[in-house]
Amino acid sequence: MEHGIDSGAVAVVSACLVLWGLVSSRLVRADVTGPIAFVVVGLVAAHGPVPLVHLQLDSQQVRSVVEVTLAIVLFADAARVDVRGPARRFGTAARLLGIGLPLTLLSGFAAAAWLVGGAGLWAAALAAAIVAPTDAALGASLVDDERIPRGVRRALNVESGLNDGIVAPFVNLFLAGALSAELAASPGVGDAVVELAGGLGIGAGVGALGAILLQVAQRAGWGAAGFRPLAVSALAVLAYSSALAAGANGFVAAFVAGLAFGRVTGNEATALVFTEQAGELLSLVVWYAFGAVLLVPGIEDATWADVGFAVLALTVVRAVPVGLALLGSGLDRATIAFIAWFGPRGLASVVFGLVAVDKLDPAASQLLLGAVTVTVVASVVLHGVSASPLARRYGDRARGIARASPEHAGDGPMRSRAVTGTRWSLRRRG
Repeated sequence: MEHGIDSGAVAVVSACLVLWGLVSSRLVRADVTGPIAFVVVGLVAAHGPVPLVHLQLDSQQVRSVVEVTLAIVLFADAARVDVRGPARRFGTAARLLGIGLPLTLLSGFAAAAWLVGGAGLWAAALAAAIVAPTDAALGASLVDDERIPRGVRRALNVESGLNDGIVAPFVNLFLAGALSAELAASPGVGDAVVELAGGLGIGAGVGALGAILLQVAQRAGWGAAGFRPLAVSALAVLAYSSALAAGANGFVAAFVAGLAFGRVTGNEATALVFTEQAGELLSLVVWYAFGAVLLVPGIEDATWADVGFAVLALTVVRAVPVGLALLGSGLDRATIAFIAWFGPRGLASVVFGLVAVDKLDPAASQLLLGAVTVTVVASVVLHGVSASPLARRYGDRARGIARASPEHAGDGPMRSRAVTGTRWSLRRRG
């Protein structure tokens, strides 16, 4: 019987997910995070001595899975972050997002234009935007590591939860600019702005209306309580797919829908459990696809300029904007250094990169693929293995930081992400 999917690839991924469920706790204790494990598994499965799967870089199946995954993660992250309450609880995160992120985009553009700018300034801006969002999943234990002051964990949590959605419009605009520079008939920046506006409207409508209807149904006893988390997940996909059907930006719609849903429901934790777990599961599949599909072509296309860009992206491009953003914050220098290092590039960079590579001409795609792949794979390894050791060292230093300092701002209950072993998996107590 013929199927529209690669049943072999599905079988291998499913087996790997089961195996991860069996041994994840022990592997995470050894600083082997979910992203590291599944990148390696995907690489071996597709390029090992006996290839088990045959996936292509331009596979529509692969692209569909990774795009839906990012939409779900964007929705869940936006809905989960509770920005209400005293402003001082989020002062560090606000600085990172309001000052640090724009400076990161600018410094990343400068680095890309200098090192990998052969495809033009639009492509350089696109490369900078793709690797700008952080993904704290690669530092798996940080948010639940109680040796780290709560204010620092909250800042990293909020930053990584919101910056990918904030960067999505810039990726869309810069991609439109790069395409219009290649082909006069391609949609330009003006069309991209219209798509973004459509995504904003559709996302706000779906998120807010969906939240209101679910609350009304719950109060009236119409909907089964057990199905409520499933309906919330469907809202994320509905916002994304409706925006695409209307010619709008699906990622922006999913992110704004999450913000609207969280605002209306008050960031209801139980309603988001299934959505977060679905995002966790699909994220592992994306990392598998990264190892199977993107890693080898990206490394083969990479040049020393791409390596230089990756080094700058993970160090100076992150550290200098963070340092400037946190000037005058009252944070300890060790805290600023800790936050500056933990800006890993992950899921959003993979998805944005795949979308851009699929749309750009071969020359620009090759340049972009090498730079993004080297940056992401270096981040997966470096941030993954350094999370626990550096958290331990910083935790020792943090014991001497005064309780009245910004590091401890907002002490009290703090929600972390789902606990599946990929993001915030182990509670480590000092």
